[in-house]
Amino acid sequence: MKQMKKILILVLFTLFFLAPGLSLAKGPHFILLSSTIGPIDAGIVSVLEDRFEKETGIRVRHVGAGTGEALNIARKGSIDLVLVHAKSLEEKFIEEGFGTERIPLMYNDFVIVGPAGDPAGIKGMKAASEALRTIAEKKIPFISRGDKSGTHVAEMALWEKTGIKPAGDWYTAYEKGSLGNGPTLLYTNEKNAYTVIDRATYLSLKKDIKLGVLVEKDEAMINFISLIPVNPKKFPKVNYTETMTFVQWLTSPLKGQKIIADFGKDVYGEPLFFPNSIEWQKARENPAQ
Repeated sequence: MKQMKKILILVLFTLFFLAPGLSLAKGPHFILLSSTIGPIDAGIVSVLEDRFEKETGIRVRHVGAGTGEALNIARKGSIDLVLVHAKSLEEKFIEEGFGTERIPLMYNDFVIVGPAGDPAGIKGMKAASEALRTIAEKKIPFISRGDKSGTHVAEMALWEKTGIKPAGDWYTAYEKGSLGNGPTLLYTNEKNAYTVIDRATYLSLKKDIKLGVLVEKDEAMINFISLIPVNPKKFPKVNYTETMTFVQWLTSPLKGQKIIADFGKDVYGEPLFFPNSIEWQKARENPAQ
């Protein structure tokens, strides 16, 4: 039911906001965000939106999609800001003139999860590429989102390091992968297979699955999440002024970055995301200032 609700929300959003020829159906003091699904499912997007609205009176609402689709939605000009995590797709979006700049916001990391019995024998491997190569050589079932989302792009970058193009009965692109990392992880659990997933999704579903984290802490699996304001020169109707107020709030060490640093600690005993704005980095380098 939850997934059907997400689909309905996306359909309604498309009808009201993105249909060709329609103008922006929103007034002042309203920002529309197109966000990758993982941070939405983790709950941090809503927390940031609500805190910002309480402080400023500016309402922020979001639509969720994989990074590729989130950027495509923004290409229609009815979005003010995107929150995504695939550098190559982000850079192309900016090069095409749809976005102004990539602004670092936060990060977490990807992990390789799999059955407790670990039939591939990858547990404890330091390099994700080595683990994926082993899975491919042994033809152990692996599930991919397969939807050109940020997670899928990251997975394919890891496969590229192996020199292997994954294909065959052992490798499955989940047909509902576009619904997000949560459904993909649950499907992987159902199939008792392996997958590459972000740690936040794993922690949020850990109690509901039998899969465990087998490979982690490879620098190649760091998951950087960025903000990109939609270019007002291309789409004059976007709410650029208040969008930048939101961006400044999100990247402030005492505002959005502090919320990100604490998010998840009370439930999981560790944060789900880590602050990464330029302002946050400067504050850490010069704590007395």
